[in-house]
Amino acid sequence: MIRKLTEQDHEQVISFLKKEAAFNLFLIGDIEAFGYDQDFQELWGQFTIENELHAVLLRFHDSFITYFGNSFQPEAFMNQFINYDHIKLSGKSEVVEQFENLTNLKLGKKLHTYFCECTVETQLVKDTSKEDIKIATALDVDRIMHLRKQITEFELADNSGKLLRQAIETNTGRTYYIEKNGEIIACASTSAENSLSAMVVGVCTHPNYRGNRYASQIVSKMIQDFIAEGRTLCLFYSNPAAGRIYKRLGFEDIGTWTMYR
Repeated sequence: MIRKLTEQDHEQVISFLKKEAAFNLFLIGDIEAFGYDQDFQELWGQFTIENELHAVLLRFHDSFITYFGNSFQPEAFMNQFINYDHIKLSGKSEVVEQFENLTNLKLGKKLHTYFCECTVETQLVKDTSKEDIKIATALDVDRIMHLRKQITEFELADNSGKLLRQAIETNTGRTYYIEKNGEIIACASTSAENSLSAMVVGVCTHPNYRGNRYASQIVSKMIQDFIAEGRTLCLFYSNPAAGRIYKRLGFEDIGTWTMYR
């Protein structure tokens, strides 16, 4: 049986998602921040006859995230996608890649990435004091987006600025940055911040300032702050060179993550 999830299901939902808390940080973060009764967020669960939860699907704006156990059949959630011609779906690779077998589901472009986690401070960049690393407010969103638009590796959605502003204003994400002469030249953000963890996203440096370890300094500062708060940081990467940098900072691969955009 599939039904809409409500606040009454919260304890059971969180207990289910904590089985793999790192992989479910987006789900946990969105639930903790926005709950079960928002126009931009919906959640569904699949239950057994014994009322055991073994699958969750979340819609956040026009994107979906899912997690389920071994006994789940992905076609059970087809009705939740019926109004979408282009499906933006993400999650643990072993989970979401099962949706590829559904011929009536129009998934977006596939991106397969490595998923890693940092739980302790190791090999951090020790010279962060050389640069003044700041945390952005909503007033900095336009400057951050100006930098991101100059990063050729980034594919920015039309609502990227809106989502960044929402993350800052709802405390579900923060952006650390370094600026020169009033221009942000390097930054990194968190998203889906929750009581256990957060995801590192949008790590970038202006092309004219690369090679100065600004991004490493920023990520090191983020690690220090989150470890001090008793939380872990996660991120995904597809570039092996970037992966080596993150691993030097203390991140370790724990699996893979797939997105359809």
